[in-house]
Amino acid sequence: MVLAKDDTEASERKTAAEEDGRWSELLRPDYLATTAALCLGVALFAFNEFFVSTALPTAVNEIGGATILSWAVTLYLVFAILGGAVAANLKARFGARSTLIAAALIFVVGTIIATTAGNMPQVLAGRVFQGFGEGIIAAICYALIPELFPARLVPKVFGAEAIVWATAAFGGPLVSGFLTEHWSWRAAFAVNIPATAIFVALVLFIVPARKAPSTDTPRPIPILRLAVVGAGILLISVSNTASSVPLMAAALATALTILWAAVATDRRAEHSILPGGAFQLTKPLGTGLWVVLLMPLAQASGSVYLIYGLQHVWNFSPTAAGFSAALMAISWSVTAIAVASLRSHDLRVKLIPTGPALLSLGLAGLMIAFAIDDFRLVFPSQIAVGAGFGISWGTLSQLMMDVSLRGERDKTSAFLPTLQSAGYAIGAAICGLTANLRGFDENADIATMHGALFTVFVVACLISTASLYLGLRTVRLAASQSRHDRARNAAQAFAGD
Repeated sequence: MVLAKDDTEASERKTAAEEDGRWSELLRPDYLATTAALCLGVALFAFNEFFVSTALPTAVNEIGGATILSWAVTLYLVFAILGGAVAANLKARFGARSTLIAAALIFVVGTIIATTAGNMPQVLAGRVFQGFGEGIIAAICYALIPELFPARLVPKVFGAEAIVWATAAFGGPLVSGFLTEHWSWRAAFAVNIPATAIFVALVLFIVPARKAPSTDTPRPIPILRLAVVGAGILLISVSNTASSVPLMAAALATALTILWAAVATDRRAEHSILPGGAFQLTKPLGTGLWVVLLMPLAQASGSVYLIYGLQHVWNFSPTAAGFSAALMAISWSVTAIAVASLRSHDLRVKLIPTGPALLSLGLAGLMIAFAIDDFRLVFPSQIAVGAGFGISWGTLSQLMMDVSLRGERDKTSAFLPTLQSAGYAIGAAICGLTANLRGFDENADIATMHGALFTVFVVACLISTASLYLGLRTVRLAASQSRHDRARNAAQAFAGD
């Protein structure tokens, strides 16, 4: 009976999604505050990494700590992933409103510590609090989308969230650079405080309070498994700082082994962190989550090395090099809006594999650009990369929730931004190892840089090709599951008659 109820609700969601939801509805009084709150929650997470990475070099000039500068990003990312991993559990225990407010307070405490820091270790302490708080906030904001919006608007909200991520990739460094240049690096940190205050006010206004404590026994927080996952992600990030290529390779291999073991252990656990079927190749949720991981993993090649290559191989100015990031962000945003505006749910789902295909095309273009020494290929390639994410990301996120059982939906939705961050972390490490194997460093000559960056994008293309195969498989498995559910519902209705 529970399965039948879940299937019926999924069918109702799909039917409702076919209705003509309009972008303008997100700006109506009924949904404006809700839209603003969820987008702001994700924006705090998406922008914060870019704010800090742009401002910290200036901070080092004032407070020192250049040798541990990279840890400001590493610790934030690790604790954001841990916060995201535990978000669904906290939401089930304490309710969304209480959890969001507590996480926002943790984030503000971290921001205050980092903003007033007199040395780099204090900045790092603040980044730990910031990461953990924001990981929880971003995860729960994703989980609240299907709860706070009717099904016809869910694609639009996911489209809006995709635009937030795209805007952060371009706007974050610009805003942070402006604040740092005209005021101070502390202003780039402190801007998070009023933004968080607005977010808390919106949460109090739009997220309903928990009506009554649950009678169910609270699920224990799997601290040991979370610690293992944190150690694996930390080791991945640390691998980029290894003094030799063999040590880097060993650290990366060990980290990936730890994470794989953690996933295998979690599948057998009574109280799992991951939703049922995660990463299993026979289920649409499993293959879809692989796509969520692999697309950012492949795109990390451009995030880490493209701007550097434009400046050091083709002598672009920082502003001109940043134009390529702007192209990707604009393409991502425009495509996300266009896809979210399509009325047909089935058509949006069928378009999902087009995302990895365009990503592969764009990365192949970047590979060829370095192979033939022609920077003009960079710009259409970046447009293709952005369009790849825009055409698939929102629909893929929605599909992952739709193919989850109702009891697992919070786990799935909260896991999406966490998995995306993990993809970028793993991708950065793999790209770093690949470049270093080809002799890449700050003293490398132009020919070596060409060869190293060409190889980086070759590896990225292979990874994105894998995501294309898995995207096609996800759509086929989801269609098969939908047909099976409809047949079972019909059989149950016939038996009931």
